[in-house]
Amino acid sequence: MLKQQRAKLVVGNWKMHGRLAANAALLQAVVQGSDEMPADVRVGVCVPSPYLAQTQLLLEGSRVAWGVQDVSAFTHGAYTGEVAAPMVVDFGATFAIVGHSERRAYHRESAELVAVKTQRALEAGLTPIVCVGETLEEREAGSTERVVGAQLDEVLAKLSVQEAARLVVAYEPVWAIGTGKSASSEQAQAVHAFLRARLAAKGAAVADVPLLYGGSVKPENAEELFRQSDIDGGLIGGASLKDQDFLAICKAAAATSVAG
Repeated sequence: MLKQQRAKLVVGNWKMHGRLAANAALLQAVVQGSDEMPADVRVGVCVPSPYLAQTQLLLEGSRVAWGVQDVSAFTHGAYTGEVAAPMVVDFGATFAIVGHSERRAYHRESAELVAVKTQRALEAGLTPIVCVGETLEEREAGSTERVVGAQLDEVLAKLSVQEAARLVVAYEPVWAIGTGKSASSEQAQAVHAFLRARLAAKGAAVADVPLLYGGSVKPENAEELFRQSDIDGGLIGGASLKDQDFLAICKAAAATSVAG
């Protein structure tokens, strides 16, 4: 029998997509659809920074939270092009994704830098969604736990128990992001259980931080994934750009939340 389910969280990551008119239509549909979700299902979207003002305007007063896909390791200064966490807070944001595999790969972000960005987000009052994940080569070499454990440990080492308890952690196997290939529910659960144990070792208050799965989550596989005892929801990429798909995934979270 599965353990008692925690409240579910589903967050859309728009990546580098969006235009004003399309954003408005998408957000309005998500707001309408989210009104039908039970109270223990939380819904959020992480948008490109230029659209924060629009997102705040359209979502304020709704039950949909919003955030960004990255924050700077600096709070202010001569860092052209960077967006500081306190700037994000000015727009009412809740979440900041840090350490996404695309940032680690394309911008050469180290585990140490991800940990510093996590600290900056927490200091500003944001909830960091800390991403961890392994490549296909690392999985085939049997190194999944070593890789994701080291990525998470780097962050936890810089945080107090109280700070760590404010995290959200997202497991996103690199080989499943944007490829159409998702980890099986058993594969995903195994890594989530490992991460849960790692978090619990930091302190009892950290054991129940939300653990999200990301990597080609679709309406067709969401419910099976979300029924796993250590998967508390999803960080949704491509499907979050289609309101019907995103809302179907949210409904899958609602179904598993009620089912426990």
